[in-house]
Amino acid sequence: MMIWINRRWAVGLALFAFTLASYAQWSNPADDVPAYHPSAPLKVSALPPILAGARLTGENFRFPWQVHVYQQAIKVGNVLYQLPCNCRCDRSLGHTSLRSCFEGLHGTECSTCAKEAFFAYQQTKLGKTPAQIRAAVAVHAYESIDLEKQ
Repeated sequence: MMIWINRRWAVGLALFAFTLASYAQWSNPADDVPAYHPSAPLKVSALPPILAGARLTGENFRFPWQVHVYQQAIKVGNVLYQLPCNCRCDRSLGHTSLRSCFEGLHGTECSTCAKEAFFAYQQTKLGKTPAQIRAAVAVHAYESIDLEKQ
């Protein structure tokens, strides 16, 4: 009889823990923030460069917005370093921030990255801080950006 009660209690406890864990994951999606750095880099020279100049040509740069977003990314690289990328390239490509998307060709093929970078540039020009821009990115304020009009 004692073994049956202990097993019943153990099964009940396991079901409760599973339910609680499932609920906690479902009710806290805000805790799953893409990778970013909370402050500007100490040494920009230690970071990989954002693609520039002659490297912004060729078959990967077929549309004017692609070159333009890289040119803007260079101007606000420290801000991009402090922003997450909502395409989740931190998971798939190991990126550590939105800036990582423009150190290679990923920014040419991902509209999420490009829109976020254009948005960051615009907001920086308006005097917004990286923290304010990060808050706006978190609610997807960049989605209204039309890449063809940039």
